[in-house]
Amino acid sequence: MAPQRFHEQFDQIQRSMPDTPLALGPDDAAEFIYEKGVVLARDGEEAQLVEDTVRTHFDRTTGLVADRVQRVSPQTNRSGITRIQVGDPGHGDGRGDRAVAGALRALREQEGRTGRRLVSRNHIVSIAVNSCPGDEPVPVPFSQPPNPAAAEDAHEDTAVRVLVIDNGLTHDFASYPLLANTQGDPQVQETVNGILQQYVGHGTFIAGLLAAVAPNTDITVRNTLNDAGAVLESEFGELLFDAVERDGWPDILSLSAGTSNGRVDGLLGLDGFMAALRDQSTLLVAAAGNNASATPFWPAAYASLPDYADAVLSVGALRSDGEFGACFSNHGAWVNVYAPGERLTSSLTGFDVPVPYIYQHSTYDACRFGFTYHCTCQYPSHAGVLSDDGSHPTPDQVIFEGFAQWSGTSFATPVAAGLVASYMTANKEQDPRAAARLLLSGNTEIAEVRGAHVPALRPPTWRAIPTTSV
Repeated sequence: MAPQRFHEQFDQIQRSMPDTPLALGPDDAAEFIYEKGVVLARDGEEAQLVEDTVRTHFDRTTGLVADRVQRVSPQTNRSGITRIQVGDPGHGDGRGDRAVAGALRALREQEGRTGRRLVSRNHIVSIAVNSCPGDEPVPVPFSQPPNPAAAEDAHEDTAVRVLVIDNGLTHDFASYPLLANTQGDPQVQETVNGILQQYVGHGTFIAGLLAAVAPNTDITVRNTLNDAGAVLESEFGELLFDAVERDGWPDILSLSAGTSNGRVDGLLGLDGFMAALRDQSTLLVAAAGNNASATPFWPAAYASLPDYADAVLSVGALRSDGEFGACFSNHGAWVNVYAPGERLTSSLTGFDVPVPYIYQHSTYDACRFGFTYHCTCQYPSHAGVLSDDGSHPTPDQVIFEGFAQWSGTSFATPVAAGLVASYMTANKEQDPRAAARLLLSGNTEIAEVRGAHVPALRPPTWRAIPTTSV
């Protein structure tokens, strides 16, 4: 991602979390965002080992202060993670953190001996992945139907239970007929002075896609990710436990959020939740991310780890014609399948009285060059603050009358989740993990992503949109 664009998005995340100083990592490479001054360790003996080892290392290292090393969270909790302060969070700017880097180095020898990670940065997990979705939502007129269109299956007592972890539902979502069997938390603060806030409608849009592909579903959308779609890794595991305890473990958990961390062994802050998930029958369907990278993106990349391969389905995005990978989609052997994710049409809001919005938080990413088609992230349909090329005096004021067009692996994910749910209904399969295995093993469709042939899932009601050459 272009550093300037990433820094603009970083600033928005920081404004949404003003009490949590953040930094870019690693070494200002803009691969992820993390909390300054704090590291994570597993509860119990490992946390004590980390605390003691870091304190000793800092005592011997010029410029690092051992007296600052201390626990700053309860020693035990459901997520199994302890936050350990290792430095002054207010020191320096967002270009890295010497104290956190020193703490990671202090544990390298012990990690080499144990063969597993003992300490971690506290990463930001976000629905905007690298703080940048595939593009910004564009209003679509009523005359243009949703895409994928609604399947004709009926809603029955056998409905598949789907839990969407996202940023909630817009206030009038229920006026969209397809969402008749959807419930959940409200979106927090949709507008300020008529300006549509960042990623408003994201959860509603996802619910609409799910309901269109799989009408025989009971969908619950939680607003777990309501701070510009972002949450600290240390809090995310606990919030996931809250969600499944509130509603019960669902058949399918759809998650369009995550982060890279420069590693191949997952997120320390999700260890407890992922272990609990492994012992359930729930299938986690997770977005592969929009960084146009082959670097593992978590939690989607858990699909590549033997202990979780059966429990996680990782989903990348196809471009609008369905034949190739979208320009923004992450890719690699850790991605299980690709589904349409570019220029999809769903409900951003309900169908109450139309209200004009200034959509100020564009997510245009100017760095994704090298593609021979007009990919959404490189050619936005209208100008927001970040996508403005300087020729527009003000951001667009647009009217969302219900339908919108949006792109990202965020939206390929519910399409794939919906196809698993539809398979369960059509084949009277009660095990979602078995349904995913059987769906993929019986699938013969492929697409091309970065020169590789990959499995592709295309809903029968989805309409391909021809691409335009650059």
